[in-house]
Amino acid sequence: MKHIFVTGGVVSSLGKGLTSAAIGMILERRGLKVSMQKLDPYINVDPGTMSPYQHGEVYVLDDGSETDLDLGHYERYTTARLNRCSNYTTGKIYSEVIARERRGDYLGSTVQVIPHITDAIKDAIRNGVAPGADVAITEIGGTVGDIESLPFIEAIRQFALELPASEVMFVHLTLLPYLRASGEMKTKPTQQSVGKLREIGIQPDVLICRTEQAMTDDMARKISLFCNVRRDAVIEERDVEFSIYEVPTMLVKAGLDHIIARRLGLPPDGETDLGDWNRMIEDLRRTSESCEIAVVGKYTQLHDAYKSIYESLAHAGIANGCKVKIRKVRAEDYAEQGAALIEGCNALLIPGGFGERGVEGKIKAIQHARENQLPFFGICLGMQCATIEFARNVLGLAGANTEELDPRSPHPVIHLMADQANVHEKGGTMRLGACDCNLVPGTLAQRLYKASAIRERHRHRFEYNNAYRARFEAAGLVTSGTNPQRDLVEIVELRNHPFFIGVQFHPEFKSKPLRPHPVFDGFVAAALAHARGTTKTGKAKRSRA
Repeated sequence: MKHIFVTGGVVSSLGKGLTSAAIGMILERRGLKVSMQKLDPYINVDPGTMSPYQHGEVYVLDDGSETDLDLGHYERYTTARLNRCSNYTTGKIYSEVIARERRGDYLGSTVQVIPHITDAIKDAIRNGVAPGADVAITEIGGTVGDIESLPFIEAIRQFALELPASEVMFVHLTLLPYLRASGEMKTKPTQQSVGKLREIGIQPDVLICRTEQAMTDDMARKISLFCNVRRDAVIEERDVEFSIYEVPTMLVKAGLDHIIARRLGLPPDGETDLGDWNRMIEDLRRTSESCEIAVVGKYTQLHDAYKSIYESLAHAGIANGCKVKIRKVRAEDYAEQGAALIEGCNALLIPGGFGERGVEGKIKAIQHARENQLPFFGICLGMQCATIEFARNVLGLAGANTEELDPRSPHPVIHLMADQANVHEKGGTMRLGACDCNLVPGTLAQRLYKASAIRERHRHRFEYNNAYRARFEAAGLVTSGTNPQRDLVEIVELRNHPFFIGVQFHPEFKSKPLRPHPVFDGFVAAALAHARGTTKTGKAKRSRA
């Protein structure tokens, strides 16, 4: 077993998760099995209760774990199997240590950061290693020098000390800032960042330098000298102009694959096979067709809030040979300004979310898509909003709503799940993880999936109300997917519409660049057909209201 630890310096959000995922992919393409893990320094037990404005999206795994969005990069780039041991936080570590102390496991010892917290972190690293893995990649969140990160940095120092030198490798990601006023790139922040690591006792084996401008050889030699890293291990990672999926290719061109192989005693022979990956990038680079999709949501100001959705749309664009342009629209703005905000768009997507803000804008946007034959895709709350819109404007059920927003609604077409009635804690208590769904033959959903049964990941408390199901179906909003264990409605779709589908789950968590999710694939195909003017339209039901 070999271990690679990825740390970051200078500033946060440099792309450690993306770089870690790219390293994992490179090693897989060399025939190795990798394991991926993220250690986060914040005190929250998991990101499930954190605001998207502070943390971005919550990425849900098959086992129901609510995790950091970087795990999405891991799954999109690699085939690593992730679970609840793939993401640990300070809160999770401290919770486990305190629970052990309460049980008396420490036999009266004074519980301290060293050794008890650092030992727990080392246990977490071991727990995160997948069975049969050749290389375990562990990303340390935060920035070297942050007080929150210190126990994790100390733990990986100890971890490396306990293993043979040939089994542990440190990769440090840093920033070379470019000062436009002087026209220079500065290496001092990188030197200081590495200096912080070396003070703790960690010597990086590889420095990956994020930069806007090309790094000169003189600059690389200077960094090598002052940071005590070999010249060939000072690697440039320039901002990509075209796609984040160029990162693995960039790192292979820089020779990182061979550096890792030599450092860890891995098979050095042969080249890393990125043929299909490079063809994918070239195909997308050459394509001239495009379509524009409006995403009307609550958190459109922050790209990372819907990170997996945007990536899934890009994957589907690759499959359909087109560039997907995204128009981000605040749902509150749509409520005030209406359809002018999405004029010229070829499709509408409504993402998931919680809370009242922006819901009426989402409902108005869905009404426009339904009545004007605009391809529509609703995810989680987006599916629920489509149900509410149909209830109000087609069935004529005044006041129809979700119990989440209006507990006294005369028509709660979306209601609280029975097993959530007595749940009071927020963290980790929703319907989470992969659940079964049976598809109705002949429906759009069944045609997209080309299967009769699927499993998708969930994150919600409120559910389609089966008491209204017969009325919905009679009017044309049909149920095309249900959970067989509980008869919960998972997918709805509209008859006589070019593409109108809502799903209760989160398909964006199972899409990959070379294997796009089938619903996203079909959705982008419908948007492209709309852009070409070849959409097959049906007769939409106009509003009664």
